[in-house]
Parts: sequence; C-alpha cells; structure tokens
Amino acid sequence: MVLGLLFFCFSENALSQSTSWVAPASANATINPLKGNVEAIKQGKVIYQSMCAVCHGEKGKGNGPASVTLTPSPANFLSIRVKDESDGAIFWKLTEGNPPMASYKTMLTETQRWQLVNYLRELELEGK
Repeated sequence: MVLGLLFFCFSENALSQSTSWVAPASANATINPLKGNVEAIKQGKVIYQSMCAVCHGEKGKGNGPASVTLTPSPANFLSIRVKDESDGAIFWKLTEGNPPMASYKTMLTETQRWQLVNYLRELELEGK
C-alpha cells in the first residue's frame, strides 16, 4: 500500500510548493459544487489520508514522510499562498498535476476531487 502511495508523489504530474505554478484564470471561475457539504469534508479526509498525507503530512504542512525526497517540496496547505487560491484553482491543480505530484484526473472522480478540496479547506480551519 505504501508503495502505491509513493507512486502518487513521484509521478510525472504533481501539486508542488513551487510559487510559479499558477492555475489559469479560468479555473477561478469554477464553482465548488460541494462547498459547505459536511459529508464531502468527511469523504475528503479519507481520500487525503490515503493519498496525500504521505507527501503533504497529516496536518497538511507539506512535511509528510515522503516529502524529504521531493523537489520542489509538497505544498503547505496552511500557507497564505494556498489559502488565497480559489477552490477552482485547487481543483484544477489536483486534476492536472505538476511534477512531482500526480494528476488525479483519472485516479479520482470529479466528486472525489471536490471532496478533497473541501477537506483541504478544513485543514486551513484546523490550522488556525
């Protein structure tokens, strides 16, 4: 199972700490269809724990066990940079990926990616 999780971190497409990775402006207009959905947050947490925590850490700070081998480092979801991104931009990044993080376009359904966006927003609230 861990090897499968590490694949996602080392794949050729990924969500990174790099400040140069900017979603297209059109992504900002994408509306989160699950915003405020408590069940979506719960499902997003399950997805996060199984697919993201190994690189991004349990609390989303970019310090998971696999993070030490990644360049650039995984994003810190509690950072102002991520906090200021629109839900649509985060969804786009999860969908498209940017090395070293995988694209989740075919690995997760659209609903699962929105659930993950909602959980990432919850991490922000937990981090305050």
